[in-house]
Amino acid sequence: MTGGTSTEAYLRLTVATLLRATADSQAVLATALGISQGQVSRRLSGRASWTLADLDALSSHYGIPVPDLLCGPTHALQKLPARRQAAMIGGRQQMFHVVPA
Repeated sequence: MTGGTSTEAYLRLTVATLLRATADSQAVLATALGISQGQVSRRLSGRASWTLADLDALSSHYGIPVPDLLCGPTHALQKLPARRQAAMIGGRQQMFHVVPA
């Protein structure tokens, strides 16, 4: 963690990256953490702090040990079990078939 970036900022970035990599919504994460979607949003934006209980729940939800969650998004992604990875990064993309007129 260089350049004055805090552990809290790294965790926010890590969680946002994991949300995208797993195609989880904030609502899904909120359920896993036992908090509201609004509380997840506040934590991700930095308006509220993550708790130690949140770290334990994040670890359980993503299958990544707590220390690995604190090492930044690249490291956390390397530790993300294959079963938790979205088929398509960013998930929820739709394909439209164009029918010639």
